[in-house]
Parts: sequence; structure tokens; C-alpha cells
Amino acid sequence: MMLGHRPGKVFAVHLNYKSRAAQRGRTPEQASYFFKPASSLSGSGEVARPEGTELLGFEGEIAVVIGAPARNVSPEDGWSHIGWVTASNDLGLYDLRYADKGSNVRSKGGDGFTPLGPELLDARRVRPDGLRIRTWLDGELVQDDTTAELLFDFGHLVADLSRMSTLEAGDVILTGTPAGASVAEPGQVISVEVSSLDDEELSTGKLETRVVSGPPLGECGSPAKPDDAARADAYGTESGPAATSAAALRIETSATAAASPAATSAATTPATSPEAVAPAGLSATQRERLGKVAVATLSAQLRKRGYDTVSLDGVHPLTPGTTIIGTARTLRYVPFRKDLFAAKGGGHNAQKRAIDTVNEGEVLVMEARGHSEAGTLGDILAARAQLRGAAGIITDGAVRDAAAVADLGLPVYSSGRHPAVLGRRHVPWDTDITISCGGATVQPGDIIVGNDDGVLVIPPALLDEVLADSEQQEHEEAFILEQVQSGRSVDGLYPLTKESRAEYEDWAQRRGDRPQPLAESPSGNQS
Repeated sequence: MMLGHRPGKVFAVHLNYKSRAAQRGRTPEQASYFFKPASSLSGSGEVARPEGTELLGFEGEIAVVIGAPARNVSPEDGWSHIGWVTASNDLGLYDLRYADKGSNVRSKGGDGFTPLGPELLDARRVRPDGLRIRTWLDGELVQDDTTAELLFDFGHLVADLSRMSTLEAGDVILTGTPAGASVAEPGQVISVEVSSLDDEELSTGKLETRVVSGPPLGECGSPAKPDDAARADAYGTESGPAATSAAALRIETSATAAASPAATSAATTPATSPEAVAPAGLSATQRERLGKVAVATLSAQLRKRGYDTVSLDGVHPLTPGTTIIGTARTLRYVPFRKDLFAAKGGGHNAQKRAIDTVNEGEVLVMEARGHSEAGTLGDILAARAQLRGAAGIITDGAVRDAAAVADLGLPVYSSGRHPAVLGRRHVPWDTDITISCGGATVQPGDIIVGNDDGVLVIPPALLDEVLADSEQQEHEEAFILEQVQSGRSVDGLYPLTKESRAEYEDWAQRRGDRPQPLAESPSGNQS
């Protein structure tokens, strides 16, 4: 890729895709930026991960190149100052991110840490909201999104930056990365491509970066520090309960958006739709209320709404009498295959990443395809999850070290117990994606509730409605039970008829403890 000269300025946007903002658990009101040195620019080729470090993060991005100088231009005029569009890879060494967090001077300023190319697309030939960005790791598609899903469009970025600085021809703006960015190891190849949704032949081609091992960092200055927070950042999950809201904005929905540029983002789906994605996390009030209603009652209310496949069948608590309440994080295992396990089973694999990033109040739900011939959880990982504040773990596979896991007191549900390690049947594959567990679909951010009767997954947008009606149902059933215990027949009482309902209303008025209707629900998250 040739610009005629080395760019004078390289800007990079922190958060700019709805999917990435959801994954990070925060949506910025305005764009924010950092600089990358021009010496970090390169094309396709190799990039070195220093010996002794482990977190070389990659982020496929669309880079725009300024064609005409811009100073204090309007957002409507910003696109006209962009001459070209190309693919970029915003590489960063997260082991050093703590040292210059925000500025990213050392973590993202390394030589070769900003590959661009291989071809420039003429900005006049593409629509700014009609571009697709895709990233592959060793040939596996890991990022797929479109510029229809930007928080701040290209014109806005040019206008914003030009308020204080003159953007000159050849300056580059890296416009942000969608969900799916992660970490690459030496020997792996990252490929990034930008293309037009209107004409597939309008493509930058694949920008390819091979990671190689490099010499260790010099001893002066801040040392590499690959701690849990850095790992969470690098692998794409921010610490904090809101991280789970990435659910509906992962690659599956991004691919749909790519096929249809007009597709509506899940992040903007009205909350009045049962399928809408509600904000992640449960309030203390919601948790308390869920703990007071029976899982069987919640199941009845979900079934009334047509949700009859939301029970995680075949999973049972290791310790009878255990209850579990929380928001879902997910982990998927695929069937064992020798080459896949060699590539994905070792090191800080998906299983360990899931354990290392589960947060307070979250339930890690594992898809093991109902196979209980090998363990998917042991006592060490369970202890780690408990230390991080997890609300529990559910697997439709087996648990090993079952007695030790049970002794921890962490709520754990499984389909069985087995002494073998997971490599006998499973390969840990991916985290925080839509999975199937016990025959039910589970997405990150879904509400998980379980007891000895079983486990349910509740779509977040339905929670307050289902909870309020469950409380009302149980209040009515308390009246019915009282009447039955006094010797009355269930005929005309269960269910309530017009006459017996009038009796219930009088009973409820005397007691003065009728549940609050949905409109007055204290959680404030109405459907």
C-alpha cells in the first residue's frame, strides 16, 4: 500500500462499534482517541511478541486516510475529506497496558503494531455506512461487522478531531474494532479484510500478520504484567457485570447485519419486544424477589408466554437444596479431535478464560452436548470461580473432583460425575456466545434461576413481567392452599372462578400484602 509518504499522525478510536461497547459493558457518549506512532505502521508481514509476554491482542479495524486537509469541518462534510479506506490491525501488548492505560504509548506503539493494507479503496466508490470488516485467526472467522453499526460515523470522527487539529493529507484514523478481538500466539496468522457491501469485488484484500517470537523486553521501565484484568481486556471481556451484555451483538448477529446493511442492531431493539436485549446484570431487588418465588411458578409463567423450551434438562445440583440465581456467561465445548485439542486445549484456553473472567453475580453455563463421560469442571477451577464471586456454574457435562467441588459451597449443577479430564471427550472452544445447554438456548446476559426442581433460562426483557406475575400467582395460591387445608374442595377453587376470585380479593385486602403490579415494579426494567 502506497500513500506517497509516511503519515504524520495516526489516530485510533477507543470504542466505536455497538458490539464492542456491549462486550466492554459501557457505551461512550462521545468518541475518545489515542495516538499511535508512525513508526508502528507496516504492511502484511510479521510482528514480534517479546519473549516473556503473553497478551498480544489483535483488533481488526477499518482505517480511513485523509485525502484533503480538514480543520473545523462539520460532521456532514467530514466524509468528503477522506480519500481512501483500507484494512488495519490495531495490535497491542496488553501485558504493558497498565503502564500507559488510556494513552497506550508502549502497549500499542511497538514497531509493526499498526499493519495497513494491502490495497486502498477510493472513498468515492464506497458508502461510509456500507462497509464490512472481517477478521480471521488461523482461517477461523472471529470478527464480522459493518459500518452501519458504528457509534460515531466517519464524518463525525473527522469533524471531532478537526476541531483542534488540522488533519493533513495522509493522516490515518483507525476507526475502532467490533466484538471478537482477542489474543494471538506465536505461529498464528491474523487476517483482516475490508469490503463493500454493494460490490464484493471492492475489497482491500486480506491484510495478513504472522506472530513470531521476539527478544525479551529491556529491563528498564515498567515490566510486563499479564494479570487477570489484562487478560480480561485482551480476550475481549471487561471486568464488571455489564460485560455480559455482549450477548446478542456477537458474530452471529453481526453476520446477519453484513448480509443486510439495513438490519437493525440488537442494541437498539425496543425493550417492549420479548426478544429485546435488556441491560446485563440483576439488581439486588430482582435477586431478592427471584429467591422468593418457586422455579415451578416461573416455569408456568414462561410457558403461558409460549416459552416452553427454557428448562436446562438433565442437570442437577451437586448438593441437594442448592439454589442458583444470576446472569449467564457461556462456554462451549466441541467434540474431542486430536488436532483441535492440540491447537485449542492447552494454555490459557477458553475454559480457563471463562473461569478467569466470570464476575460477581454471574453463572457460567457450559455447553457439553449432554456428554457426561468426562469432566468439564474440577475443584481448582471451581475455587477460582468462587473467588471471583460467581453465582454458580452449570454444565450439561460431568464434574470431576465432585466431592471437593461440593465442599466449596459454590452452587454447581451438572448432568453427572466422572473422573476423566475434559480432553477425553471435549475441546474448550469459545466463550460468551449463544450456546445450548440441557436442550435450552442460553445467551450471555440471560437470567438463570434454579433449585431442586430444575434450572430455567429467562430472557432478560421478560424478567420483570414474569417475576411480577409469578408473585401474583403465588399470592393467589397461598389463598387456595389455605382454603384447601381448611377442608374445602379444589373444585371451583383451583383455578379461581369468578366467585372464588371475589373471595380471594376480600382475603387479599384484609391481609394487605398483595404483590406490586408490574407498573409499580421496583426494578424499573419493565417489558
